[in-house]
Amino acid sequence: MKKWMMTVAVAALALTGWQVAAQVSKGKTRPLETKTWMKTINGPHCSAAAKMLKGAPADDKEWADLVVHGQMLSEAGHVLMADGRCPDKAWADASKQLQDGGTALASAAAAKNVDEAKAALNNSVLASCKGCHSLHKMKK
Repeated sequence: MKKWMMTVAVAALALTGWQVAAQVSKGKTRPLETKTWMKTINGPHCSAAAKMLKGAPADDKEWADLVVHGQMLSEAGHVLMADGRCPDKAWADASKQLQDGGTALASAAAAKNVDEAKAALNNSVLASCKGCHSLHKMKK
């Protein structure tokens, strides 16, 4: 009986591990691969926001662009949870942190508050990236 239970447990773990890998790579029903989302949305919006916040946005157009970057990063946190893509608590926590950080970044940019925008980017958005990528390393 114990041997049978151990076999079932090992099989369940193996199956769960396979499902987790599939969910990290891609959602369950839609064709978008996670690496594509990271390459086309998260990466460019994080990079653009970080570049803008090395100093401060120069004019109203740049502040408006920073609002967009924050909004897109917040929305990315939702997309990364959609379609069965989330494999574990670390992913869920990082996605929530990205949602909140992107919203805070957008709000700070709308108020033209560079210090709050920098804090939102560094302490929430970029921290969410590290939190997830420390467990779910990107494959090229």
